[in-house]
Amino acid sequence: MGALDLNSGGFKTATFGGGCFWCMVKPFDRYPGVVEVVSGYTGGHTKDPTYEEVCSGKTGHLEAVQITYDPNKISYQQLLDIFWRQIDPTDAGGQFHDRGEQYTTAIFYHDEEQKESAEGSKQKIADSRKYNKPIATRIIKASEFFKAEEYHQDYYKRDPLRYETYRRLSGRDSYLKKIWGEEPVHPKE
Repeated sequence: MGALDLNSGGFKTATFGGGCFWCMVKPFDRYPGVVEVVSGYTGGHTKDPTYEEVCSGKTGHLEAVQITYDPNKISYQQLLDIFWRQIDPTDAGGQFHDRGEQYTTAIFYHDEEQKESAEGSKQKIADSRKYNKPIATRIIKASEFFKAEEYHQDYYKRDPLRYETYRRLSGRDSYLKKIWGEEPVHPKE
């Protein structure tokens, strides 16, 4: 099988900041219609930042995932629904035990349609009354996305034991279970 051309086939792009990008790949990667999920950095002012630079909090970048998807198989609205189920949208200081602006949550929209969908989904989450604090997740115009170092890509596949331990010890899994209950697994086609 040859390399997949991500610029053809009518694929679209979605970008989300949800705290540690290790924890944001697997939830999207397992859905049919998601072609690729890349860990990286966006939203800041430093060109080609390194992980260490982003962790310093001085680049303005957030850890994020950029998703290439087939809109004929999965909608942007479905991606938004998956996103909200991975985060604590009320935490303006980071996510779980990861603290700092680089770990805050954001939806980076690529066009006006995505912006409207993101704003609508944020309002729906606020209206759901699942949370007793205001929704802190920002909606930001997408800017240049910088792919993270290779050892960060598909981390859940590279080191599954460390990945699962990290999710559990960070408090992410217990929080999400408390808010949403068990999430069903949707393997790729």
